[in-house]
Amino acid sequence: QVQLVESGGGLVQAGGSLRLSCAASGRTFSSYAMGWFRQAPGKEREFVATINWSGGTTSYADSVNSRFTISRDNAKNTVYLQMNSLKPEDTAVYYCAARFSGSYSRLIAAYDRWGQGTQVTVSS
Repeated sequence: QVQLVESGGGLVQAGGSLRLSCAASGRTFSSYAMGWFRQAPGKEREFVATINWSGGTTSYADSVNSRFTISRDNAKNTVYLQMNSLKPEDTAVYYCAARFSGSYSRLIAAYDRWGQGTQVTVSS
């Protein structure tokens, strides 16, 4: 059974940076795609970024493109989300998710396992 644990959230001023981590246990991490999603209060969960099994292909939401970077270290069973130039509208609970198919997806329904989430708050 795959378990995902996010860390690295917190409070940061606008323009600052944070790096989220998601550590996976259980099944072979290197065989599946990973994604980051977020949910702000009163809003639906939305796609942020995704990466395929090898790390060779990534995709980003338009709202974070050029500011956020997703990466993975298969030796450490961990996926990262580097967030730069943060804005107050980035405030949300951030979730990592695993897709047992190795190909990435921007769709929430495509993911098989979810972490518990980590809060990111950006002050203006």
